[in-house]
Amino acid sequence: MAGMNNAQLAQLMRDMQDPEMMREAQKMMQDPQFQEYMNKISSSANFQGAMKKTKDSMDDPEKRKEMEDMVKQKIEEGEKELKKADEDAGADEMPDMGGDTKGAAKKEEAAKPSVNEKLKKTGNQGDLNSGWF
Repeated sequence: MAGMNNAQLAQLMRDMQDPEMMREAQKMMQDPQFQEYMNKISSSANFQGAMKKTKDSMDDPEKRKEMEDMVKQKIEEGEKELKKADEDAGADEMPDMGGDTKGAAKKEEAAKPSVNEKLKKTGNQGDLNSGWF
């Protein structure tokens, strides 16, 4: 979650509750190129070090409680940010003209290439900061 702001974390939690999003994630994870990419990342020394640090923190009940509380607070703050963004977007909508900004946003998002398509197109062998996640 490093580098992820509160709204992104809250959106991730929302997305994980969306069956369609989870089906797409499952498809992505089954792609051999994605698996190769993740194997490369997960075998790196930086990733291994981060996993050890996380495991050590999770093994300590006090640290785990601190982490859980921190994540819960970040998600709550992120939900507030997302709600405000939704309200702000709704203020620009003109209901009497039949505006559907949420539907339009979904169509626009659906038109964007998937992570798999991006990987196949670019052959990116980047790292966690490559913009894929």
